[in-house]
Amino acid sequence: MTEARTFTGGCHCGLVRYECTSDLAMVTACNCSICTKKGLHFAFLPPQSFRLDAGEEVLKEYLFNRRAIRHQFCGECGVEVFAKGEKPDGTRVVALNVSTIDQVDLAQVKMTPIDGRSR
Repeated sequence: MTEARTFTGGCHCGLVRYECTSDLAMVTACNCSICTKKGLHFAFLPPQSFRLDAGEEVLKEYLFNRRAIRHQFCGECGVEVFAKGEKPDGTRVVALNVSTIDQVDLAQVKMTPIDGRSR
């Protein structure tokens, strides 16, 4: 995808819902421990391009390793919807789990390999 679009999505049970704008130009296929075990594919968005519409009260947070990325998942169904963090330059970012976009076809999304395991 090359053109920015508005997407909606959420967790499996539907308690967490969001709307975002992205071109999905870069979606990660990371081999780090959490992305591998959870099957995560992230698109990184500026915070102003992501709006949480429902479910803030059911979100749980998971921190590991350097505790720099704040993984947000539904406390009811367990799906990780997004994460919050900062780029190396300090810019805030939302890492959207592309698998949670409504009607997404991951086979049609270009993935960018990331070697997170070696970091």
